[in-house]
Amino acid sequence: MLLKRIGYYLVGLSLGSIGVYFFWQKKQATFDYGMDARTLKTIRIKKRVFSDEAKSTMEKFNIDTLKISTILYSGDVDFGKGNPREKPCAEYYITGENELENIHLYVKRCDSTSTIEKIIID
Repeated sequence: MLLKRIGYYLVGLSLGSIGVYFFWQKKQATFDYGMDARTLKTIRIKKRVFSDEAKSTMEKFNIDTLKISTILYSGDVDFGKGNPREKPCAEYYITGENELENIHLYVKRCDSTSTIEKIIID
């Protein structure tokens, strides 16, 4: 009798989990609770501006805005190399992951804009 109840519980839990998964996927909800994820999200939602230095680096190394967006979506923020408490614009050092790990961004996040100040290539 106990095994039967556990079986019903597991079947219900599995079906409910699958339903919740598809429900949240359709809403395109994000769960940005980590420090890196919150920082990257606030940078992404602001108007993005590129400095002249960043534009020239992009042209020189053939980096497009899709690569920059990818880094700003899944990159790693190094709070020690940036200045996140700087007023009025916080400064962040972001490193790409996987095939973009040799690209680093230095970003200034202000109230309404995020400026890509430098793009550093290893």
